[in-house]
Amino acid sequence: MPSIRLRLLKWLIAPILLINLAGGALTYMLAWLPAQTAFDQSLSDAAGALGARLSVVGGAWRIDLPPQAERVLRNGEADPVYFVVRDSAGRLVAGDSDFPALSAAPAYDSAMRGEPVRIATLRVAAPPAAGMPGAVHVGVARTLRQRSQVRQAIFRALVLLDGLFTVACVGLIWFSVTNALRPLDRMRAGLNARAGDQLAPIQQADVPYELAPVVTAFNGLLARVSEGAQAQQDFLANVAHQLRTPLAGLQTQLEWLGNRHAEPDTAHSIGLMLLSTERMIRQTNQLLALARAEPSHFEKTRLEPLALNALVEETVQHFVEQAARKSIDLGFELQPAAVLGDRFLLRDLIDNLIDNAIRYTPAYGTVTVRCLAGEQGGGARTGGTVLEVEDSGPGIAPALRDAVFRRYVRLDDKVAGSGLGLAIVRDIAAAHGARIAIDTAAGGQGALFSVRFPPR
Repeated sequence: MPSIRLRLLKWLIAPILLINLAGGALTYMLAWLPAQTAFDQSLSDAAGALGARLSVVGGAWRIDLPPQAERVLRNGEADPVYFVVRDSAGRLVAGDSDFPALSAAPAYDSAMRGEPVRIATLRVAAPPAAGMPGAVHVGVARTLRQRSQVRQAIFRALVLLDGLFTVACVGLIWFSVTNALRPLDRMRAGLNARAGDQLAPIQQADVPYELAPVVTAFNGLLARVSEGAQAQQDFLANVAHQLRTPLAGLQTQLEWLGNRHAEPDTAHSIGLMLLSTERMIRQTNQLLALARAEPSHFEKTRLEPLALNALVEETVQHFVEQAARKSIDLGFELQPAAVLGDRFLLRDLIDNLIDNAIRYTPAYGTVTVRCLAGEQGGGARTGGTVLEVEDSGPGIAPALRDAVFRRYVRLDDKVAGSGLGLAIVRDIAAAHGARIAIDTAAGGQGALFSVRFPPR
């Protein structure tokens, strides 16, 4: 996957490294060339000093160089110094006899006594009054030890400074690129923190100019997705709402027919049709509840203070007959408790929890609905209102407790149902900021569903 960070670092660090390398080479040249010129100038000065001591005596060249002056000339701090004076015929006038042959160049490299040296030369012409036809050549040589030391010192210093400068530049570039990409990191973190159904547009107040087109395009995509999701929810709600009335009429007509026709075959057929109609009515109601409970379309303004215990007591009455058909002991333990919620959605939540418990509880079992006002501690409420539905059914294994809240997931195909009930409970709980959990019933068998609402 291409990386903007790596692309920026590559196109910034690589040129900086090349520029630093070229700058270091140029700086090395600018530092070494003056030093080399200074060394050559010192040799030229020594050759000039020797030339100043030359004179013509009796038709021959002579040099006035006392032993003390010669010792001073040859006394180099780190490099031995050699010199020679030769006439135009190449005869030795003074100095070292093994001095290399002199060149016409003012300064050049050579070797003497097995060691590289730097030689400076000087041509001294005879005075006109001396009557000498020719001139003498003066050569001064010095080994390259000190030059090498200075050159290495310059090189080490430049490498150190250039390395530090390069590291500083790379660090500055890395920091600048990282700082410049922080808006992308913040945008990514914000998008990752969103729920799957959160389709609100990205706020463009703090978005950099370069990211504005991307954010605008992304917001347009979110708007189209939101419109599609809204259309899907509206279609689902409209279909469910339109089906409720004719299905209710169909059920009424079938019940009327069942009361008028007592023939076994007819009664059996009408009974099957009634069961199918009841199932269709329940699924239609669940689809409508699912559309209403969608968290992304839930309106917080619909919340109002409600007495949860009264809502539970009212809802339980509709399941007495259903529980009686299976000889299930349906009871409730209600404490006065208030919540902030939507009446219709909370009734759907309670309906689905109780219906689910009755469906999966075998005959002669028990289902208990509790409404607790919250934990008491230190004289103040430390927890919100809790709704519990406990049954004596087969229970739910811990590994499956998260899966049962997904849509169309059913643990027992022998029990009639659509697999939407607990998904509706999950959505309604999320819309109210409540936490839902599944545990094992107190007797060690069965399931205990608990919904904890936040404190008001």
